[in-house]
Amino acid sequence: MRILLLDAAPGELLDRELERLVGYGLAVTLNLRRVEDRPGVVQRWAGRVEFTDVDLFAEAALIEEVLRDGQGYHALKSRAGAPLRAALLAAGTDRGLAHRLRVIGRAGAGTDHVDLAAAARHGVTVTHTPGSNANAVAEFTLAQLLTLTRNLGAYNEAAHQGRWSAPKAPAVELSDLTLGIVGMGRIGLALAERATALGMTVQGHARRPTPAPVPRVETLDALLATSDVVSLHLPLTPDTAGLIGRAELALMRPGSILLNTSRGGIVDEQALADALRDPARPPAAAAVDTFAHEHAAFASPLSGLPNALLTPHVAGMTRTAMAEAALRCADHVAALLVGRPDGVPVVA
Repeated sequence: MRILLLDAAPGELLDRELERLVGYGLAVTLNLRRVEDRPGVVQRWAGRVEFTDVDLFAEAALIEEVLRDGQGYHALKSRAGAPLRAALLAAGTDRGLAHRLRVIGRAGAGTDHVDLAAAARHGVTVTHTPGSNANAVAEFTLAQLLTLTRNLGAYNEAAHQGRWSAPKAPAVELSDLTLGIVGMGRIGLALAERATALGMTVQGHARRPTPAPVPRVETLDALLATSDVVSLHLPLTPDTAGLIGRAELALMRPGSILLNTSRGGIVDEQALADALRDPARPPAAAAVDTFAHEHAAFASPLSGLPNALLTPHVAGMTRTAMAEAALRCADHVAALLVGRPDGVPVVA
């Protein structure tokens, strides 16, 4: 069974991921495009895996790799969300290939980068690793909040410039704030547990009623209007795209904070930027880790705003979370390829 690793786990985790896949008897082709220590990796793995070098975000190049020599791959594994669209899925399942695509594995929870309808049409099973980064993202969300409420960015910049910057007003403590969590899945629940332990008042809103250890707010509008901090933890779907726009931002409390570690397309970035520029409009600050356009295509109207804390989609990137995602993804792909789907999470 042939598998193409579009983007392997970084650093020392790469070797663990390759060992797991090779241990299952899979014929691995490793894409070197995002590998830092290319010479070292090639030296260690030459003869055990094949190598290629292809741009993850260039569809034509990916299709060319899949069609090279008429071989094809039984499985693709992704981590960074490279778009896997209809044209690629059609090419990968072409009957003229020696090995037709059967499985896509995502080392992470989100699968919005995969055309799921096209995958279903072509008989490609999509698996992922929900919950693998829940603790990491929950911790990062609290880090975002503390950075904003304690003005750490401004103090750090002033100190590096040799200035002693005293606070203009006392900061709030977390126990003074009500946190509203939108999306009560694994990450939302992990955040609720940690925020409650820190003394915050926590409430949640979910599209579907789910058991939760915090009070449930029936509507999104009500949660926005009654929370000092709103944190988003939802998948990007047709129902959640553009969920937070101008009308929703206007409902938030004056001086409130918006946190987004879910998906960029859930928030209208231009509307958020406009609100952050106007001190008379809520929210007063935002922390954003995910954007509508990322990687080489990164651009956002939030860039340059002093009250916007921007990070490059790194909330889930801890050693523990990335190892869990990479190894679980390898297990899932191998199980599906040999016809053992029991217990493997599959995305419809």
